[in-house]
Amino acid sequence: MRTVLRTGLLCLTATLLTASCGGGIDAIRLTGSGASFPYPLYSTWFKTYRDDNPGVLINYQAKGSGAGIRDLIHETVDFAGSDAAMTDREVAEVSGGVIMIPITAGKIVVAYNLPGTEQPLRLARDVYPEIFLGRIERWNHPAIAASNPGVILPDLPITVVRRADSSGTTYAFSKHLSAISKQWRDGPGTGKTVVWPDSDKIVAAPKNDGVTATILQTPGAVGYIEYGYARFGKVPMAMLENGAGAYVMPGMDGGRAALSAAPLTDDLRIWIPDPEGERAYPIVTYTWLLLRRRYDDPRVADALRELVRFCLTEGQPLASELGYLSLPDDVARRSLLLLDELG
Repeated sequence: MRTVLRTGLLCLTATLLTASCGGGIDAIRLTGSGASFPYPLYSTWFKTYRDDNPGVLINYQAKGSGAGIRDLIHETVDFAGSDAAMTDREVAEVSGGVIMIPITAGKIVVAYNLPGTEQPLRLARDVYPEIFLGRIERWNHPAIAASNPGVILPDLPITVVRRADSSGTTYAFSKHLSAISKQWRDGPGTGKTVVWPDSDKIVAAPKNDGVTATILQTPGAVGYIEYGYARFGKVPMAMLENGAGAYVMPGMDGGRAALSAAPLTDDLRIWIPDPEGERAYPIVTYTWLLLRRRYDDPRVADALRELVRFCLTEGQPLASELGYLSLPDDVARRSLLLLDELG
């Protein structure tokens, strides 16, 4: 397979439009929308597949998981991407049903902009929920200082940057916070959107790239984003304390350790809200491609089947290159079997 050149975050544009040129009148056009979390990987996958299959044109708009699910329900797209698996109620709204395919996994990081601090901050598991609840308001708070001996923390107000749109990243992040914090569970709770505390120090930005940009532009800011956005944007990432009491950076080893602790479910709606193990990074999620079970045009069904097959096989090594987590072998195998249900 040809070498894929990475260009930062592929400009972090909101839309991948591979259907803008060529293809001919007999080209098969696939339209999708949804999660921005896997967008850099989708961009690479779809471009690579298009290069080898010029008769298939793929248009994917990174609008957020909630918007992608709505588009699938309203039949304005052929497929959707979501970091939150669809609920039974949402599935029931799609004529003919839905196939939910785990396609990759990734890490959600707590990224921050703290001038003058070079080494990664360590955030305890009873501290970072309080930061996102707006209860710890300054960076030199004793609770933060306790985990960072020797680090000079500035007397700077904390600005929390959260997602403005309906987001699977928010779903996975809030599900984790609900698992480790009663105050969060009894407050904002879990959802693609949640009711954030009313504070002028909590600001909203759209999609992962919007949150990333806002953090970079705001001294004292902290937010939650997909690992690759922080990595390529050179945004500092915190070491988070996991359930075993170990502080773990959001690298590949910690992500794989978290996946290995997750039990498989029959429907592959696999959640890892608080992974076990000393090496596990605590905020890891799968992300899904959502397909209708039946398509009026068999050519569209066939093209989607082969595209997804590529992503689950040849495309998996590209996930690691871009900072995502390749699927465990048993998850990839069961995902491939789901393609037999597509008609």
